[in-house]
Amino acid sequence: MITLGIESTAHTFGVGIVRDGEIIANTKSMYSPEKGGIHPGEASEHHYANAVNTIKNALQNANLEKEEIDSIAFSQGPGIPQCLQIGGVAARSLSVSLGIPLVGVNHCVAHIEIGKKEANLDDPVTLYVAGGNSQVIGSAGGKYRVFGETLDIAIGNALDKVARKLGIPHPGGPEIEKLAEKGDKFIELPYVVKGMDFSYSGLVTKVQRELNKHEKEDLCYSFQEHAFAMLVEATERAMAHLGKDEVLLTGGVAANKRLNEMLEIMAEDRGAVARKSPMKYCMDNGAMIAYTGQKLLKSGEKTKFENSETRPDWRTEQVDIPWL
Repeated sequence: MITLGIESTAHTFGVGIVRDGEIIANTKSMYSPEKGGIHPGEASEHHYANAVNTIKNALQNANLEKEEIDSIAFSQGPGIPQCLQIGGVAARSLSVSLGIPLVGVNHCVAHIEIGKKEANLDDPVTLYVAGGNSQVIGSAGGKYRVFGETLDIAIGNALDKVARKLGIPHPGGPEIEKLAEKGDKFIELPYVVKGMDFSYSGLVTKVQRELNKHEKEDLCYSFQEHAFAMLVEATERAMAHLGKDEVLLTGGVAANKRLNEMLEIMAEDRGAVARKSPMKYCMDNGAMIAYTGQKLLKSGEKTKFENSETRPDWRTEQVDIPWL
């Protein structure tokens, strides 16, 4: 089976192609705002303008004609509504014109599935950290269930808010990491963990108020130490609760070396294994949609045309996973 997957939840329009579970193409076009964060209208316009060429490039890279595709998968949600709609229209158009099955994929579930495959993990607790998502996820009762998550803004969003106050362009995470490596003064900041949930709005506000009182390197260092410790604490509690000895790190913020280090120290102390999905699959991509979509199709799942509307608020735990 050859499945073409389309990802369009936020700033990336990605197209991946999977043949019998193996990735044979993974192309993307990424929207980058001139200033500030993602503007939904501009991002969707970018996707509309680049969709056809990105699909063509994926087919060319896989050395395939579109008629050789057996099925279409697309990111049905969660995500930015305007961006999801572009991917949904492209997927439905291909499905109808080629007369092949269509399947909607949950974006968060796709991150987990491609991560498990590439990191060679069986049943991990997943720490999913990105611009719009911060969740601690584990399998239970035939579903991936969210055992902990942000109560307000995601860690990627928090990083970007701090970065904007520092005059750092989007995405702000990489530059904050560089500044943090130069910091050596630990500043006490809000630390909010409630059970396995966590909150970042107070931490961000406090950092913004302290900008003129401390060196920016020390503030970035202290911000990272607080923010990441909250994530690791919640992840460890989920591992203890579920009795699991594997942890998977995925999402765009997984690129941060300090977060990786803290997670690895926690796992080692527990006698567990911590691994990261390869960065090309931590970032939004079409391959993860194609791979997960193919697993769904092989399990007998498909999406009827009338049920293929986008689902911007589609929760991870709302998805039945046939292979769990």
